[in-house]
Order: sequence, then structure tokens, then C-alpha cells
Amino acid sequence: MNIETAVKKFVEENFLYKKNIQTIANDAALLDAGLIDSMGIFQLVNFIESGFGVEVLDEEVVPENFESINAIVSFINAKKK
Repeated sequence: MNIETAVKKFVEENFLYKKNIQTIANDAALLDAGLIDSMGIFQLVNFIESGFGVEVLDEEVVPENFESINAIVSFINAKKK
């Protein structure tokens, strides 16, 4: 499974049920829409670290890295380089 598919699946399975949504566009604003809150960010960080073998530093936990599926995928790709 590629990074984009894995991230999208994680977000859909763990956050969309709160808003009774089945799927979401890759560029949809996850934070602004209230789909992911501060606890959700920690879930995402844990998923990224364990699923992709990268370390997320405290200073990297900023909205622009987690605002959308595209942003999360870009962040992971940058960390893997």
C-alpha cells in the first residue's frame, strides 16, 4: 500500500465517523473542518512514526503538516528522504 492510500485509509477509519462521512478529498481541510482535533494529531503522529519508520519532532507538529491528506503525505515523503 502506498503512503497516500495508507494515510487516507487511516483518516477515513479513525476520524470520519465522527461527522458521519464515508470519504474525503485529499485536499480537504481536516483541521478546519473539525475532523481532527489535538488528540487526533497525536494519533496521526503515532501512526506516522510506527507505520513509516520516521520520527516526528515536536516542532514539526504544526497545522500545515496535518491540514489535509496531501499535506500529511508530503510531510511523510519529506521525512523519508
